[in-house]
Amino acid sequence: MSEVEEVKKKKKVKKTVTRVEVETEESKTGQGDQGEQKNELIFSNEYTKAMSKEWHQSHFCCWKCDESLTGHRYVLKEEHPYCVRCYEQVYANNCEECSKPIGIDSKDLSYKEKHWHEKCFLCNKCRVSLVDKPFGSKAEKVYCANCYDASFATRCDGCGEVFKAGTKKMEYKGHQWHDQCFCCCVCKNPIGTKSFIPRDNDIYCTGCYEEKFATRCIKCSQIITSGGVTYRNEPWHRECFCCTNCSTCLAGQRFTSRDDKPYCADCFGELFAKKCISCTKPITGIGGTRFISFEERTWHNDCFICAKCNMSLVGKGFITDGPEILCPECAKQRLM
Repeated sequence: MSEVEEVKKKKKVKKTVTRVEVETEESKTGQGDQGEQKNELIFSNEYTKAMSKEWHQSHFCCWKCDESLTGHRYVLKEEHPYCVRCYEQVYANNCEECSKPIGIDSKDLSYKEKHWHEKCFLCNKCRVSLVDKPFGSKAEKVYCANCYDASFATRCDGCGEVFKAGTKKMEYKGHQWHDQCFCCCVCKNPIGTKSFIPRDNDIYCTGCYEEKFATRCIKCSQIITSGGVTYRNEPWHRECFCCTNCSTCLAGQRFTSRDDKPYCADCFGELFAKKCISCTKPITGIGGTRFISFEERTWHNDCFICAKCNMSLVGKGFITDGPEILCPECAKQRLM
């Protein structure tokens, strides 16, 4: 950080004479006037103290122009002293408004790498001072809050009012809202940084969206958040899609229905299916099971066999003998 200091002269009480032996280039090489060594006397009645050091007055100079700094203000930059004029030429920022350097006696106001004198930091339109006031910028110009709002501010899609300079706003897909105007269209609570769901031109909080639009189970009427089952174009929770009779979960299992109610294969067979005359087990038809019907009697395909020789009679002629069925050969033998 640059420091501005003023060098003061100090008088020594006792006058001193110092003899300094100066070695010249000639004396080093043995050349010059007959190789003579020259001695110089430096009489010092005054000295300068600066930067915690003592200097000959003629030696304490500006790092750039070499002018003496004794008795003058100076600025310390990177451990080197500069006169005020050189410091301002080399290091001072130029004012954005008046283009003049901002000297060490002026306050340097900055915004986005631009600098102003305090008196030059004005609204580009109405010329009011912007010092310690809210302001906005447009096209590298600064404006007071009122001028910026009147000329450039966008308007809230909720209330239609402008966004004043420094106002927080929420943006989504080209639309903008004041923080307090970005609300759920149902409950009117501000959404802020919480999750929301857009639908058409409206914004919903997750709770209201689920309440209004989320899929609900046809059995329990609760919202299905994941893992649902669809049956006859109706949604079910997996745990709600159960056999009407035994309540076994039917998700991923074989099932059938009766009167629009689902049943597992076992319950459906026990409650509604016809029984095979031969094995007495239900004939459900689940899984593509084939069966034979004759005179209100029903057989599994595999059970439709001759009662004597056990030959399959599917697609063949047969003869009934009471509850039994026989192939023609066995029937002929029985009659003989």
